[in-house]
Amino acid sequence: MEDLPRSSQSQADDLEGRLIDFAVRIIKLSGGLPRTPAGKHIAVQIMRSGTSPAPNYGEARGAESHADFVHKLGIVLKELNETSIWLRVIDKSQMLRRELLTEILKENTELCKNLYDFPEDRSSWSEI
Repeated sequence: MEDLPRSSQSQADDLEGRLIDFAVRIIKLSGGLPRTPAGKHIAVQIMRSGTSPAPNYGEARGAESHADFVHKLGIVLKELNETSIWLRVIDKSQMLRRELLTEILKENTELCKNLYDFPEDRSSWSEI
């Protein structure tokens, strides 16, 4: 990791921190869902999809090849996309107040955008 410019390393660290914070928000949000069969089901699903991007991103940072890196980032994006759908289901079913979902939906979108903007060339991603 020492061969990376500080800005690339810092950007990767910042993104990892945001993904960890996102996972914590998902944990708290899932705890507020109703204890109905639907609420319990969604809580399990969103906990799985919403907490996995952070560790999967950590795995991507240690990728052994470009293909491995791209594959693991793809998993992060898939899980964020699934989480977005669950958040919208929660919103449409009115399981939680919209105000509780607005910011986390926005962060989900921003995280996806940041991941889509990752550079493709080897020199930029090798140790991210």
